Amino acid sequence: MTAIKHALQRDIFTPNDERLLSIVNVCKAGKKKKNCFLCATVTTERPVQVKVVKVKKSDKGDFYKRQMAWELRDLTEVDAKDANKENPEFDLHFEKVYRWVASSTAEKNSFISCIWKLNQRYLRKKVEFVNVSPQLLEESVPSGESQIVAGGDEDALDDYQELNAREEQDIESMMEVCEYAISNAEAFAEKLSRELQVLDGANIQSIMASEKQVNILMQLLDQALAEVDNIEGKLLSYEEMLQSVKEQMDQISQSNRLIQISNTNNGKLLDEIQFLVNYMDLSKGHIKALQEGDLSSPKGIEACINASEALSQCMNVALKPGHEKLMAVKQQQHLFSELRDAFARRLTNHLNNVFVHQGHDQSSTLSQHTAELTLPKHSPLHRDLLRYAKLMEWLKNTQREKYEGLSRTYVDYMTRLYEREIKDFFEVAKIKMAGTSKDGKGKFATLPRKESALKQETESLHGSSGKLTGSTSSLNKLAVSSSNSRRSQSSSLLDMGNMSASDLDVADRTRFDKIFEQVLSELEPLCLAEQDFISKFFKLQQNPTLAQGENVDDSDGAVHSRPPSEHRHSISEKDMVRMMMNKIFQSIETELNSLIALGDKIDSFNSLYMLVKMSHHVWTAENVDPASYLSTTLGNVLVTVKRNFDKCISGQIRQMEEVKISKKSKVGLLPFVTGFEEFAKLAEAIFRNAERRGDLDKAYIKLIRAVFNNVEKVANESQKTPRDVVMMENFHHIFSTLSSLKISCLEAERKEAKQKYTEHLQSYVINSLGQPLEKLNHFFEGVEARVAQGVREEEVSYQLAFNKQELRKVIKEYPGKEVKKGLDNLYKKVDKHLCEEENLLQVVWHSMQDEFIRQYKHFEGLINRCYPGSGITMEFTIQDMLEYFSSIAQSH
Repeated sequence: MTAIKHALQRDIFTPNDERLLSIVNVCKAGKKKKNCFLCATVTTERPVQVKVVKVKKSDKGDFYKRQMAWELRDLTEVDAKDANKENPEFDLHFEKVYRWVASSTAEKNSFISCIWKLNQRYLRKKVEFVNVSPQLLEESVPSGESQIVAGGDEDALDDYQELNAREEQDIESMMEVCEYAISNAEAFAEKLSRELQVLDGANIQSIMASEKQVNILMQLLDQALAEVDNIEGKLLSYEEMLQSVKEQMDQISQSNRLIQISNTNNGKLLDEIQFLVNYMDLSKGHIKALQEGDLSSPKGIEACINASEALSQCMNVALKPGHEKLMAVKQQQHLFSELRDAFARRLTNHLNNVFVHQGHDQSSTLSQHTAELTLPKHSPLHRDLLRYAKLMEWLKNTQREKYEGLSRTYVDYMTRLYEREIKDFFEVAKIKMAGTSKDGKGKFATLPRKESALKQETESLHGSSGKLTGSTSSLNKLAVSSSNSRRSQSSSLLDMGNMSASDLDVADRTRFDKIFEQVLSELEPLCLAEQDFISKFFKLQQNPTLAQGENVDDSDGAVHSRPPSEHRHSISEKDMVRMMMNKIFQSIETELNSLIALGDKIDSFNSLYMLVKMSHHVWTAENVDPASYLSTTLGNVLVTVKRNFDKCISGQIRQMEEVKISKKSKVGLLPFVTGFEEFAKLAEAIFRNAERRGDLDKAYIKLIRAVFNNVEKVANESQKTPRDVVMMENFHHIFSTLSSLKISCLEAERKEAKQKYTEHLQSYVINSLGQPLEKLNHFFEGVEARVAQGVREEEVSYQLAFNKQELRKVIKEYPGKEVKKGLDNLYKKVDKHLCEEENLLQVVWHSMQDEFIRQYKHFEGLINRCYPGSGITMEFTIQDMLEYFSSIAQSH
């Protein structure tokens, strides 16, 4: 290893002005063993640079080359892997981690020790040594060759000391005086030794000559010691004097500290008294307001509100520890409790009296609303009671039981009041709905006897609520008798098809629609106003979805931040509002369902109006508050209306399936086909801009499919009218209806109706046209059959049954007059088959003309191909045919 070190110093480091201090033979951990050397070097020039150099043998192996170098200042950590066991592995952490395995543990330890010494001497930023033995960081570990290689250099590193500039000049001067200083170093060293001995002797003589001065110096030192002793004595006397002063100052400080503690205690006591006086003292005016305040006047209510808030502040003040043990505090708290209980009882009794008094006033004004379809307004009652809203909030926070008792009392009272008003309101609505009937001709007419009965029932409403309640049975009888006089008690597509649009009970349905809309319009503000009043009066949270801490509008218009505790109870308070509303308006849903049943019984098509109106009001209520009582109730009733609507559509389909056609008369337009047209026009007018358009589209699909199926059923069962005529006329009408109404969901059915109409029109024309030229048709069918069997067209005339004589014989049977006569008979027959309502006679006749011309041209073509040069032609021309068809159409 020594030879390698010298070789590396000579070949690699000396040319670069570097000195090699330590070397270790290593290979990379985890890879094939390709040995290299890690060298610790320093530069010979200042400033000194310390490096770790990786040296590797060349591929030929005859010299060494420098492969990589790292600055020692870039080294952050040296990891020896294990400080207790011998391990040749170690890591050097530069920008990346280099893992090495040394050839021996001794070389590794020597190299790490050298790195540590270089770090201690030259670097400010110290390298971190991990898993390295502490002994290794104090001195090198000499062993064998490593002691020779590394140890001497390390000792030289420790003993080496650089010369300063002056020392260098002195040495140079000395060497210039002695000529042989360089050539004979031993002689020069001996000369220096002799000169050093001479200088040492001179120094000794100089010291011996200065003995007198030393004695003088010793005397001066003795005098100084005596003077020090004198000063120490004076300091001791001063210290005794200061000790008495310190004791006096300690007594003064103790006295001042006691005075300061006393002042502090007196200040704190004054603050506590001031706190209790300020926050637990209720003014005489507030006490008088709580005990004797007038709860019926605005000023008295305002005084009571202020007094109750002051009382709450006094009772809810946050007392400090120990305050509750003071007798004065206990007396004040007892006084506050008595004032609170007494005022709560007085407030509860007064509000109960207000409920009863307002109820009597409200009942006195009820009679003026009974004859009209309006509900009494409770805004005066709400306005009067809202003055007590803050007192109710105080009662809610202080006397929960009395607050809940008042809420139950209010609900019980309002339940009876609203039940009576709503029942009277719906009775009037039912009477107005059942106020007309039909005469025997199918048109509406007011019956005098029924009108007088209605008048008597209406006049009886001005009496008392008892009379109105007692009229329920008579109203039900009146409604049933009125509805029995209608078209079999309900509308149907068959009935609508039996009368013109002017005969429909449009006015009656419009009146029903207005009555139903008025009923919903009266109920909606009533429920919303009552719910708003309940939430404000009883201080119940209406908006539980608000985030914690969000600003909320109070009943007096103030905006405040809602505390977290209120947020936690908001959902239960909303449920409480819903429960109170359900109790107060428990009769609304029942009365609405009864009214809907009556409207459906009077006319099943009323379900269309009710579905549209109810859907709109449900949508409006959900926009205001999706979880409100009104939204929930109207949503439940909407389910009933939708069920009645579906039942109405099912009833129409059932009536289509049960229709019977007379066997002795022609079919014409089926009643449910024209009825569907009137139904669609009515539904489109009702559902214009409606929210529940999807329900109508589904009903359209069911009805139109039922119409299609039953048209085919009737066409198959028809005996008097050909099937094609029934299909053609009815599907033509359906196509015209759907085209005019432009119902988007029935676009596919419109195309299907057109297709069926066209197919059956062509089928009817072809089947009918075979009759006037029957023999000629049979003859040419035989000709085409022969050609299909393989007979050439020009050889058909040689067939005995289809020769020229036979062809002429058949043609002679159809002269122009006979053809015109046959067409005239055909026109009459078509006229008998077709109905006047659909007016398809000219369309069919024109189609027959086109078909006849097509057949004529077909016959001419067969004659020209199968009988060439025979000169055989038809007895009439195409122009003759056009004149025949035109004259026949004009004559009829």
